[in-house]
Amino acid sequence: MDEIKKEHKDNKDNKGLDTVTLKESEYNELKDAAIKSKDIQDKLLRSQADFENMRKRLEKDKQEFIKYANEGILLELLNVLDDLERVINLAEDKHEDLDAFLKGVEMILAHLYEMLKQYGVKPIEAEGKVFDPHYHEALMQVENKDLPEHTIVEVLQKGYLMYERVMRTAKVKVSKKTGG
Repeated sequence: MDEIKKEHKDNKDNKGLDTVTLKESEYNELKDAAIKSKDIQDKLLRSQADFENMRKRLEKDKQEFIKYANEGILLELLNVLDDLERVINLAEDKHEDLDAFLKGVEMILAHLYEMLKQYGVKPIEAEGKVFDPHYHEALMQVENKDLPEHTIVEVLQKGYLMYERVMRTAKVKVSKKTGG
């Protein structure tokens, strides 16, 4: 029997069913297509789940990276902290040797500047320069007839660049023309 025939019987048990007549080969093709469609749908669902799991894993890795990204620099800062503690302990033990204490602090400061330099951090040149709001923050203005207007007279707090990006603007005192 090469043809399957389904009929609609108009009774209360088969209410709403339509009659479909098709060849057995067409029926088998539809059945195969339905199986393939189900397989594709399952693969799609698995791919979506894999994608979502990967997204969550990448987000977790990103958070972990951010959390521990500064570990290297912090380890170096711990060395600077150790040096400071040693200098303070020496100063407390030997009250009279101020020169040695000062020399120790200067060495630690040089070490700290060198460490910052390794990470691309450098101070912003400011004193004697023309005020630039991208690099400087004017906290005060002072009258000065010897300097052109908007020249930085004094640095109140150093500013720093990390590579070419401003980390912190320099807090400065700026000249203005004398009244009169």
